[in-house]
Amino acid sequence: MVGPSATAVPSTVTAEVPAIRSRTAAILRSTSGNFLEQFDFFLFGFYATSISKAFFPTGNEVTELLLTFTTFWLGALMRPVGAIVLGSYLDHIGRRKGLIVTLGIMAAGTVLIAVCPTYAQIGIAAPLIVLFGRLLQGFSAGVELGGVSIYLFEIATPGNKGFYTSFQSASQQVAIFFAAIIGFSLSQLMPSETISAWGWRIPFFIGCAIIPFIFFIRRTLEETPEFLKQKKHPTQSEVFAAMLTNWRIVLLGMMLTAMTTVTFYFITVYTPTFGKNVLKLSITDSLLVTLLVATTNFIWLPIGGAISDRVGRRPVLLTIAILALATAYPALAWLVVEPTFNKMLMVELWFSLCFGVYNGAMVAALSEEVPAHVRTTCFSLAFALAAALFGTFTPLVSTWLIDMTGNRAAPGFWLMAAAASGLIATILIYRGRGAAPARS
Repeated sequence: MVGPSATAVPSTVTAEVPAIRSRTAAILRSTSGNFLEQFDFFLFGFYATSISKAFFPTGNEVTELLLTFTTFWLGALMRPVGAIVLGSYLDHIGRRKGLIVTLGIMAAGTVLIAVCPTYAQIGIAAPLIVLFGRLLQGFSAGVELGGVSIYLFEIATPGNKGFYTSFQSASQQVAIFFAAIIGFSLSQLMPSETISAWGWRIPFFIGCAIIPFIFFIRRTLEETPEFLKQKKHPTQSEVFAAMLTNWRIVLLGMMLTAMTTVTFYFITVYTPTFGKNVLKLSITDSLLVTLLVATTNFIWLPIGGAISDRVGRRPVLLTIAILALATAYPALAWLVVEPTFNKMLMVELWFSLCFGVYNGAMVAALSEEVPAHVRTTCFSLAFALAAALFGTFTPLVSTWLIDMTGNRAAPGFWLMAAAASGLIATILIYRGRGAAPARS
C-alpha cells in the first residue's frame, strides 16, 4: 500500500495561526497564474500553423508543425526541473511567496514569445528565442500547477478536498474559453492571411497586458494556515532526500496523472489543429468545439471532485479510466470516417466528461498520498513528469502517428495508453485498502 511517508518531518502547531478570511477570494487569487499559463499554452496550440510558418519555415507543413510541437514539448521537459527547484522553495519558504516567483518567470516567457521577430527577420535566432521562452514557461509551470493544487488542498474545508482542488484545473478552462473567444473574434474580423502573417500575435499581446493585474491580485494571497502551523520547514537538501525516499508515490503519481494530461492536451491544445488540418473542418467549427469543451470541462471538474468526496477517490478513478480505455479509439474511428461538426462535438464532449470527472478526483487523491512536509515538491514532480512525458507530448505524437500510419484515428491509441496508465496506478495505489470514502 502506498501512502504518506512515515519519515515525514514532524510539525508543531503554533498558538495563533490566522485563518483564511475568504476562501472564494483565495481560490481566485491562487488560480490567476494558472489562467495565464493555460491561456498562453492554448494559444500556442491553436496558432501552431501560423507559429510554424513564422519561426520554423521549411516548406513542408507537416515538418513545420512537428518542429513547432517539438518546441512545445521541449518546454515541458523543463517542468520536472522546475518542480524540484521551485517545489522545494515553496515547501521551505511558503506557498504565497513561491507562487509570486513562479508567476514572474512565466510572465517573462510569455512576453518573449509575443514580441519575438520572425525567422525571416532575424534567422535562426527566432526559433531559439521562442524555445527559450518555452523553457522559461515550462520551468515555471513545473510548480505552478502543483503549488496551486496544494494551496487549494490546504485551505479546503473538511470533507471537500476534491471539490476545492478541482478549481485549479477549472481556472485553466476559463483561460481556454477566453482565448477561444479572442481567436473566434479575430477570425471574424481579419482575413486568414492577415492572421497568419501577424494577427496571431494579438492574443499573445492581450496575455501580456493582463500580467500586471494578475501580479496585483496574487500579491494579496494569504499563506495557508496548514503551512503556518508547521514550526519547522524542510531545507532543500531535506526535500531532495524526501523525494528519493518517496520515489514510488512520485512514479505512481505520474502514471495516475498521465490520463489527465494526455486527455486535456488533446481536447484543448491539439483540438484546433486536429479539426483544421486533419478533419478539414473550418476554423470557426474548431473554435466553437473548443469553447464548448472548455465550458463542459469547467462543469465536470467540480462535479468529479465533489463525487469523490462522497464515494471515495478510487471508484471514480477506476470507473473513468476503464471507460476511457474502452472508448477512446472507437470514438475517434467513428469521427474520422465522415467528419462533421456535430460528430466532432460529440466525441470531444465525451472526452471532456472523462477528463473532468477523473481530474476532479485525481488532484485530491494525489495530494492525499504525498508526504505533507514535501507536499508541493512531490505533487509537482509527479505532475510535471506526466506533463513532460505524456501530456505536452500529445500534439507531437498525434501528428506523428497520423503521418506515419495514415490513420486519422491513430491518436486514440495514445489516449488508450494514458487511460491504461491511470488504471494501473489507481489499482496499485489503493491496493489492499477498503472502499472507504476519501480522507479529509
